[in-house]
Amino acid sequence: MKKNLTLLLILLLQSCQYFEKQVPSEKELLEKQIKEINWKVVDVYPSIADCEKIIDVSQKKHCFFEFLSATIQQKLSIDTLKILFPKLDTIEVKVTVNSDATMQFEPQFPRDTVAYDTIRIDSILKLKLVDFPKVNPGIKRGIPVKTQFILPVIIKTGK
Repeated sequence: MKKNLTLLLILLLQSCQYFEKQVPSEKELLEKQIKEINWKVVDVYPSIADCEKIIDVSQKKHCFFEFLSATIQQKLSIDTLKILFPKLDTIEVKVTVNSDATMQFEPQFPRDTVAYDTIRIDSILKLKLVDFPKVNPGIKRGIPVKTQFILPVIIKTGK
């Protein structure tokens, strides 16, 4: 009876050690989770106060992009871009919304654009796109993150 009890006790201790070895460490769990995260997609897109009321994610995103495009168009419509560059009807702008809610705008040009023109357009954009309304940054896993996207902005309508 004592031998059986001793043998049973040894087996129990060994089985506990077996299960303890199977539990991954915190570091292993963290590394596994980091690998599973898609860093190219945010959980919540940048937004403005007026779009925050919208519950549907795609409509909220659409609201933000519409606001952004309309605001940029409005700020550039009063400018000399139409006069200086009469053939320019649309410009692609790389918009960066930083995690601290600051914004940067960078025009994207076709390869055949003259360097002097790119400098002039870039300086006009930087001059006109100041005092931009408050934008809330994108969110990934509950943390504000930097987001970037290319936005086509219509400079000249068919008028």
